[in-house]
Amino acid sequence: MRLYARLAAGGIRRNGRLYAPYILTCSLMAMMYYIVCFLTDNSMLSDMKGGDTLRVMMGLGIVIMGIFAGIFLFYTNSFLIKQRKREFGLYNILGMGKRNIARIMTWETAMVYLISMILGAGAGILFSKLAELLAVRILSGKAQYEFSVSVSGLISMLAVFAVIFLLIYLNVLRQVFFSKPIELLHSESAGEKPPRANWFLAVLGAVLLGLAYYMAVTIEEPMTALLAFFGAVILVIIATYLLFIAGSVAICKALQKNRGYYYKTNHFISTSQMAYRMKRNGAGLASICILCTMVLVTLSSTICLYAGEEQILYQRFPRDLAVSQYNVTEEEFSQLKEEISASLERHDITAKNVIGYQYLPLGGAIFGNKLELEPETDAISELTLDLRTVFVLPIEDYNRAYGENIVLSDGEAAVFIKGRDFSYDTLEISNYGSFNITRHINRFDLVGNDAASVLDSVYLFVKDEALLDEINRSQLEAVETQYARVHYYGFDMDCGDETESLVYNEIYQYLKSAEHSYSLESRVVNRGEFMGMYGGMFFLGIIFGSVFILAAVLIMYYKQISEGYDDRARFDILRKVGMNDRDIRRAVNSQVLTVFFAPLITAGVHMAFAFPMLTKLLGLFGMRDTGFLAVVTLICFGVFAAMYTLVYLITSRSYYRIVSSDGKKS
Repeated sequence: MRLYARLAAGGIRRNGRLYAPYILTCSLMAMMYYIVCFLTDNSMLSDMKGGDTLRVMMGLGIVIMGIFAGIFLFYTNSFLIKQRKREFGLYNILGMGKRNIARIMTWETAMVYLISMILGAGAGILFSKLAELLAVRILSGKAQYEFSVSVSGLISMLAVFAVIFLLIYLNVLRQVFFSKPIELLHSESAGEKPPRANWFLAVLGAVLLGLAYYMAVTIEEPMTALLAFFGAVILVIIATYLLFIAGSVAICKALQKNRGYYYKTNHFISTSQMAYRMKRNGAGLASICILCTMVLVTLSSTICLYAGEEQILYQRFPRDLAVSQYNVTEEEFSQLKEEISASLERHDITAKNVIGYQYLPLGGAIFGNKLELEPETDAISELTLDLRTVFVLPIEDYNRAYGENIVLSDGEAAVFIKGRDFSYDTLEISNYGSFNITRHINRFDLVGNDAASVLDSVYLFVKDEALLDEINRSQLEAVETQYARVHYYGFDMDCGDETESLVYNEIYQYLKSAEHSYSLESRVVNRGEFMGMYGGMFFLGIIFGSVFILAAVLIMYYKQISEGYDDRARFDILRKVGMNDRDIRRAVNSQVLTVFFAPLITAGVHMAFAFPMLTKLLGLFGMRDTGFLAVVTLICFGVFAAMYTLVYLITSRSYYRIVSSDGKKS
């Protein structure tokens, strides 16, 4: 037993260049997993506004984190084991049975697991308080300087990573037991026959990528964009792998036919080597490209939402307090306004920016210039329809609220559009008739429910309020459907948050005692939930962005190390036939530049085509400032490109050290 333990420890020590970053990565993944568990289990956050929402977001993050950790560690372990197979084959040739090798691997797996969990738990406990303070800062709460440890988080971390390491261990045993000793000895040279260019797969990848790009730039309806996003992501992933695996081989073949490019020392060596192992290179490069794209999408979207949180809050709640009553008379609504005035007087508050109007909400599908309130279609095809809400309002309410003097005649209407444009000169409402659109209004505060709606909408201002009842009667007679007529009243208050909350509670108690349906919204009361949701997404964006960056860096590192060991013998031969170290460095730089900047450039292209769809998805969360998102995305790409370049410089030096005749050279 001690012999196997010593062999396992010796194997880890001898392969420190491979195991050190792997153990570090396992530890960091465990640390981040524990921190997310710690915040989910943190009772202090529950006492803050938005804390419960943030904890729910963290709970979702635990699941995603566990799944990604398993996939990522499983993938990176394959790079490590590839370099160990020759050692296992040597053990086998010298008389050690595969069961004995399995015992060595058992000890190695157990050692790596214990070291990773000790480091991960220690770092997680150490940095959990920092993460807690960051969460408190995001929620604008007050910090409590009490140190705590999440026992359930530690248990969950140990259990999840035990399962991951067990699956990795079983996969390694499968490779060892189902391989012959000679195959293990020559595993480093496996798969190096120059592949043929598979034009079918290359063209298929281009077609799938073109389809995904077409979906991203042509889909307009937000809900359709949400459903199509996941399909587009799958298409992009498949297309990226096909293009990097099959397309890259075709590019290498084309470069070899270009004599002006190929017959140069640095290009000749790098292109030849890439052509021999491009299938494996392509898969690794595609993985790096997908991770880069995930980093850019995750960070740009969550940073944009968090940085624009205040803008979204004011867009969602245009007034400090807003109340809506459904199907009430003017007298009943006047009683509500009197109660509001009395509450404001009790607290010595003056209402500002008062706005009040009534409206009739009509929901349906737009076919050309016709609003079909009950389209005859099944639920599946409804997802592809131009679904909109049409709010019918009397023009006198708009004139009173905004100080205008717009006059409309019979059959005429003015419109305000939220979302996609409505370019027709008339709007027909099914079962009623049509209105001629004589004016487009550029400024209007959305009604509360519509500010939170993911659907686009049309605000139809008509001659007088009698038309609201007339439209409603036409629907009742035709399809026996009556829509709720809504009275809306909103205003700002010149007081602090505490007093505003008191006014909110007083109005809430009055509305509870009334017999009519209502909705009551307060910017102060809802601010906490906003902070919890957008702050939670921002925090998860930081966590997952860091994880994706770590994954990309580790894949780059292992790719360079793995290929460095593979290429060392070839460069030794080239050195013996007269190639000097300067030529070797130039060849290395050419190869690494060609290979490693392709994923970054492709990720940038993916991000550019995904941008239109991303704007629509963020619109579902209330962020409709396309310019702001563009600026954030460009900054994220610039910072990430700088980090990517730094990783390139580090990995290229590691590759050169390995293939150099003198390992101490840099």
